[in-house]
Amino acid sequence: MSTLPAKANRLIGQALHAYRMLADGDRVLIAVSGGVDSLVLTWLLHHWRRKAPIDYRLLAVHLDMGFGEGNSGLVEEQLRGLGADYLIEQTDYGRRALVVEAGKSGCYHCARQRRNRLFALAGEKGFNKIAFGHHREDLIETFFLNLLYSGNLSTMVPRQELFEGRLALIRPLAFINKEEIRKLAEALSISPVPNPCPLASDSKREKVRALLADLCAEPRIEANIFNALGNVRQEYLLKRMDK
Repeated sequence: MSTLPAKANRLIGQALHAYRMLADGDRVLIAVSGGVDSLVLTWLLHHWRRKAPIDYRLLAVHLDMGFGEGNSGLVEEQLRGLGADYLIEQTDYGRRALVVEAGKSGCYHCARQRRNRLFALAGEKGFNKIAFGHHREDLIETFFLNLLYSGNLSTMVPRQELFEGRLALIRPLAFINKEEIRKLAEALSISPVPNPCPLASDSKREKVRALLADLCAEPRIEANIFNALGNVRQEYLLKRMDK
């Protein structure tokens, strides 16, 4: 596939423009889990560079979490086919999360270690942005995770500045949904690599995903939730006056 379908091209272009995700001279790490989202993102940013009026460097990074399933070889095979520069690094973050925390908060521990290593790699190699493959449903799910389990109203944002602006996290797929990404993957012959984590099917996110599947079966519900994330009426939220 040499061009994006019109709808996906429009939504991705809107996200990139609205949040000023890419600029001339950027050095962008792509966080690649092996799932279809991050692999499609790798193709997208590699493809977009050819038509963009700016020049930026890419490096796709896959951190093997140490579950011993040999999945990193499958991820490398996919990345090689996409043509982007890549780095595979072995870690024991996942295995340590299961042993140290007995699975109770292993997901948090694992994600924190992975994120910190990506930050460190960006600093070591002089990259100023890290791109994640989070899509519209991910933002909605994160909102409900924070609402139900942390008691706050927040979500992932399409662009987030860190370390006094020295590093930015960007999510170019933030405006499109999972089904559109699956269609792109099929057209590109991208095959997702199975998640080897034994906790993958029993996480809080999976519970929220199941809840939203029923809720969003009604037309327009998902779109309305997503639109509400940018339409906050703070005057109608609880605000204590005794502090």
